[in-house]
Amino acid sequence: MMDNLLHEFKDAWQRPNNALPQIIIINVVVFLVLVILNLFGNIDALSGINSFVQRQFSIPSQFSEFIFRPWTIITYAFSHSLNGIMHILFNMLFLYWFGKLIVEYLGNQKLINIYVLGAITGATLYLLAYNIVPGLTDHRATMVGASGAVYAVVLAAATLIPNYTFFLLFFGPVKIKYIALFVLATSLIGLNGPNIGGNLAHLGGGFIGVFYIKQLQSGTDWGAWIDSIMRFFMSFFVRQPKMKVSSQKKTRASSTSSYSGGNQSTANNIADQAEIDKILDKISQSGYESLSKEEKQKLFNASKKG
Repeated sequence: MMDNLLHEFKDAWQRPNNALPQIIIINVVVFLVLVILNLFGNIDALSGINSFVQRQFSIPSQFSEFIFRPWTIITYAFSHSLNGIMHILFNMLFLYWFGKLIVEYLGNQKLINIYVLGAITGATLYLLAYNIVPGLTDHRATMVGASGAVYAVVLAAATLIPNYTFFLLFFGPVKIKYIALFVLATSLIGLNGPNIGGNLAHLGGGFIGVFYIKQLQSGTDWGAWIDSIMRFFMSFFVRQPKMKVSSQKKTRASSTSSYSGGNQSTANNIADQAEIDKILDKISQSGYESLSKEEKQKLFNASKKG
């Protein structure tokens, strides 16, 4: 059973254009690792390791501490409170439900863009509040959780397709714009409670989710830099195919002509299919609207041939 489970996780992780399951897997794996370290945290030999690792996945409220752990502006969004499983459970459920809509309508890369921008914006608002707002500057806190990033995905989906309907237990069909308004309202109310930093991150993430979609609809992708950075780092790990050069001795003119003609036809078919495959990959990654007019026409022509 464990082997099958690990195989399924591995398959989901390695499958191309599979950003949503990959983000969920990262969150789950980080949570499990932190839980295990916390369980053995009382052992002297592991207490230092536990404390060190925990710090790498929690963002401090003070700039004086944050400047020594700037990567936590991203890593905190892949960790969760260890006091209960409900924190990660609800975050991952909301991410799955609304993330599927983003992937379906915009593609995998846009989901990654929104998630990362939500994490950064939520963390930025959190840091600003605890270092500028009177009454908060004297408090020292740390924050973990994907909520800011998830709120960005939720609000982005609700902005993109506000009338899309979910069927909720006990409530029946509910448009996602009302679900988004509800989660925003809970965060606004939560500003009066003890988790001020977390709710500020929720609101920051929600804001960037709406802003991102509005800008995308006007032709500007504020997350393009994320895609560029990812491609840069991935280029170090993806092997480029080597070009093979082959030569053949000439035969009689009639045979050569016949062979070359057939070979040329086959080569053209392979090239056409490769181009169609590339277009389909682009749709999966960035959505149909990312195609140029020429690409859409080629796809249309290929469908007529089929």
